[in-house]
Amino acid sequence: MALATDPPLRQQPLSFTEFLTRYGDDNRYELIDGEVFDLEPTGQHEEVAAFITAKVCVQIDAANLPWLVLQRGLLRPSNIGMTAFRPDVAIVDRAELLREPLWADQSILTQGSSIKFVAEVVSSNWQNDYARKVEDYAVLGIPEYWIADYAGLGGIRHIGKPKQPTLSVCTLVDAEYEIQLFRGAQTIVSQTFPHLNLTAEQVLQAFR
Repeated sequence: MALATDPPLRQQPLSFTEFLTRYGDDNRYELIDGEVFDLEPTGQHEEVAAFITAKVCVQIDAANLPWLVLQRGLLRPSNIGMTAFRPDVAIVDRAELLREPLWADQSILTQGSSIKFVAEVVSSNWQNDYARKVEDYAVLGIPEYWIADYAGLGGIRHIGKPKQPTLSVCTLVDAEYEIQLFRGAQTIVSQTFPHLNLTAEQVLQAFR
């Protein structure tokens, strides 16, 4: 992701239609309030995202849930203008796809109700993951949101001091996220996947 001090890829705000025309086929970009951000995925970033995907797929299969997992699928919230997120991992309820107006033709999600779980792997632009997306994913009603900060980049107010690799599990309660931090050998607690048997370090050190 772009550094917080970096300018957006274009100074003039882009509409969603303009973004889709220019960047819709390239999954390394997302749009936030008209600004285009390069997600800049590193190899380690991709390994952590792939590890999360693999583990949740096992849980979905074991529970025989009618869900599918998308990596970098495009989420254009219908109630948030000039914004199109690309979650690193998103779990989608197949039954809800019938209510998605853009899915059949463009594989774009617009409804928070379609999504059961999202995960973002933190890169240099950590502010979006810890602030903007915490707010917007909660407004969308997404039940669970993971922030996998394998390099400990987040601000002290988010991950504490001294800063260290941290997995933040955000659980939706009364339309707001309650956030629990997991580090090292601590076992992750997930309401979406109650039988998940993983420690924070297994996720955050997936590339080792």
